[in-house]
Amino acid sequence: MNRIKMFLKELDEASVTTRKMLERVPADKFDWQPHPKSMTVKRLATHIAELPSWISMALTTDELDFADNPYEPVDVKNTDELLAYFEKSLQDGRSHLVDRYEDVLDKDWTLRNGEQVYSVEPKADVIRMSLNQVVHHRAQLGVFLRLLDIPIPGSFGPSADETDF
Repeated sequence: MNRIKMFLKELDEASVTTRKMLERVPADKFDWQPHPKSMTVKRLATHIAELPSWISMALTTDELDFADNPYEPVDVKNTDELLAYFEKSLQDGRSHLVDRYEDVLDKDWTLRNGEQVYSVEPKADVIRMSLNQVVHHRAQLGVFLRLLDIPIPGSFGPSADETDF
């Protein structure tokens, strides 16, 4: 299996659980955060929803420079808009996971803010990081939802809310 097909398989598998998690995010809790240094529920959920689009960015560009492209998260107003944003981002990422991009996976991609370089990594590593970020932030969101007493779906098996333990 080539790496593109492997990434597509991972993205498709992760999207099932991600979608279930994002469906549970209530708009009336968008501004909640467990700690002043934590993201709000809305910011965290929106970041999770946007991460599949990083696949396209990694494959079709050679860098992201925040000095030229200041980060502005999409402002979703409710759970339906959050899910629609995720589906759009997912479709974007999936649309670039095609064989013709296999040849660029070893080319460098740079993350910077002007002269300050955060990282230079092969595009394949940026895709892997994006997929890992989905799982990492999804787990954070699960903790946020648990603290809000909102039942969470299982990720790699049933959650405590889905069993009688």
